[in-house]
Amino acid sequence: MAGHRTIYDFGMNNGDDVDYYLKKGFRVVGVEANPHLCTDCLLKFDDAVTRGDLVVLNFALTEGASNEATPFFIHKTNHVLSRIVEPPKDTADDYSVIMVPQRKASDIVRDYGGPHYIKIDVEHFDHRVLADLFGASIFPTFISAEAQSIQVFPLLAAHYKFFNLVEGRSVSIDYKDANIRTADGEQKFSFNHHSAGPFGEDIVSPWLTRDAFSRLLPKKGLGWKDIHATNIRMPQTLSPKEESNHPVG
Repeated sequence: MAGHRTIYDFGMNNGDDVDYYLKKGFRVVGVEANPHLCTDCLLKFDDAVTRGDLVVLNFALTEGASNEATPFFIHKTNHVLSRIVEPPKDTADDYSVIMVPQRKASDIVRDYGGPHYIKIDVEHFDHRVLADLFGASIFPTFISAEAQSIQVFPLLAAHYKFFNLVEGRSVSIDYKDANIRTADGEQKFSFNHHSAGPFGEDIVSPWLTRDAFSRLLPKKGLGWKDIHATNIRMPQTLSPKEESNHPVG
């Protein structure tokens, strides 16, 4: 797949977004700390792995480079809540701990090539992955991170001009039978409940400038939602006049 643009799925989980990225014609590098989910994805996307369209890496993303394994906390009943950050004491019994290999996101990108889009969903660690990538001067055309931390938007806003928001709780409703752009034209695609959803031109809500988005985000609040960023003025980006008339919130 030499010459194909690459998407990094940091926090691949069970591969809910991988099928979407593959349908759009991208090579996908999926990184997941839970080894059981990595095995599931290797089986589920066996053909893509064989073709070289998908690379599955079993690593926990950390801030430092080390050859030593690191603790990873797997939620016993809901794998999407698994995390590299130690859980609060009042929920500690909900998790089991395993040791997994670790890598920096920036080192993985250096190994596998420049990104077109990076999706980050690593449960309360997204802002640290952003800091690592930006510190290594890695600025993909499109990037998204879950808004669990107040630090996510300022990190993105320091390097990007246009922003959008995809609500996690309603993504499977908002983007059921959605039109997605592929090399073969538009296709219908339905996103699963725990997927991150679309990126780029497949997001139907208007893109906002940094200032307009900074007014929107406090009204929407942090939590289960992804902030998307780019420096490309998308077709659905509001003009300054439209933004002034747009009911933010």
